[in-house]
Amino acid sequence: MATFFRSANLASRVFDRQFLSPRPGATVNTVRQFYENLVPSYTIYDIHCPDYSFRKFTDDGKYLVAFSQNHQDLIVYRPIWPTFSCNEPCDSHDLPPKAKKFDSFFKQLYSISLASSNEYICKDFFLYMECHQFGLFATSTAQSNDSSATEVLFMGYHQLRKLLSILLDDGAILDEKAFRNDFINLAHSIGAYLYEDLLCIVSLRYQTIHVLQIRDSGNLVEVRKIGAFCQEDDELFLHSHGQAARDVSFLPSIKQRLLSFIFRKTWNEESDQTLVSHSTEQNLAFFAVYNMETTDIVSLYQNSSEELYSLFEYFYDHFHTNPQNSSHGNFISSHSNNVHALDQLRTIKNKASSSSQFVKKMMASLPYTCQSQSPSPYFDLSLFRYDKPNVVKFKIKPGSDSGASDSRAKRISSFLFHPFFPLALSIQQTYMQPTVVNLHFRI
Repeated sequence: MATFFRSANLASRVFDRQFLSPRPGATVNTVRQFYENLVPSYTIYDIHCPDYSFRKFTDDGKYLVAFSQNHQDLIVYRPIWPTFSCNEPCDSHDLPPKAKKFDSFFKQLYSISLASSNEYICKDFFLYMECHQFGLFATSTAQSNDSSATEVLFMGYHQLRKLLSILLDDGAILDEKAFRNDFINLAHSIGAYLYEDLLCIVSLRYQTIHVLQIRDSGNLVEVRKIGAFCQEDDELFLHSHGQAARDVSFLPSIKQRLLSFIFRKTWNEESDQTLVSHSTEQNLAFFAVYNMETTDIVSLYQNSSEELYSLFEYFYDHFHTNPQNSSHGNFISSHSNNVHALDQLRTIKNKASSSSQFVKKMMASLPYTCQSQSPSPYFDLSLFRYDKPNVVKFKIKPGSDSGASDSRAKRISSFLFHPFFPLALSIQQTYMQPTVVNLHFRI
């Protein structure tokens, strides 16, 4: 008989696998359960490594992307697994000094300059096309002290200079698209979204959505602009009637669509005052669903909408897309595909003092940022659950227990997990102190 208890002994689980065949279609899930026995067990604290800003592992695990501290150079590494031998008896709980080097785990492929002297790489922006191994990067320029009144409105946003398509295998720049005096919210890729071979970029200054297609050659081709015009022939139509419309001012097409939708909804549903009755609420925001083919506004929701929250809870995976052809991205846990994640969400909801404020807090994550979740099995809630008072499988500490550093100093720690190796980087930043990089892996 099969037991619900999973053995902590790896050899025992391999032996059991010979006698217990998984259900049809469940082979991959069964194999992933072995990660419960393959966890990071060793840490090299403050590993000696180049002074770079490490961004992330690609979702196929082939590359580690980093930027120089002046944010002008791109550095790409290939993760490798260290091999070593000892001429004398080795301590099974320690490594020889030669194996405790950064280049024992990562091989630098290249370093190339992406930004000129008056621009810098947007370190928070990086998107990856796994099917072609293309990397998408952006450069921006700093706002000058004599900024115009319009530019002051966008203070804090990136002034996008160019978008680059790069083949990560060798660093070849395949194409670049220039942007002129435009502002994009590129923090955590909020203002850009990649779906298959289409990249959407939201221009804050011109209130326009640029839709780019990434060809197999890596070229960036603009296929549509949504903003001032919605249909591809809208501009041609207006120019052909230019004489009649010479002295007429038009609203941007997308704004006209939105206002028309609100008017018709209010006119046809007089009893539904949700779109106008809460205009004095704080943190008020709206979400519109737009059909790019028909150019119609399909629906409009307020950020306190229970209907939208219900869609968010039950169909969360439809609000974002996993990388195309990704074998690891399909296992990212969410409350619409994992009972443990759903239980956590409902626990938070039941503890909330205000249902309306809870819904607004959840809706603040929309639109969902692209490629922001790690496919690492250590975030799979079917295998591991963070910070629960159960049996501890492993711990990762971003700093040593030596006590040499000032405990009063504020520390910020970030973690980069490899998508399938038992390997992670923890990066600890402390005010007025050098950045500390730790390496966590299975020995």
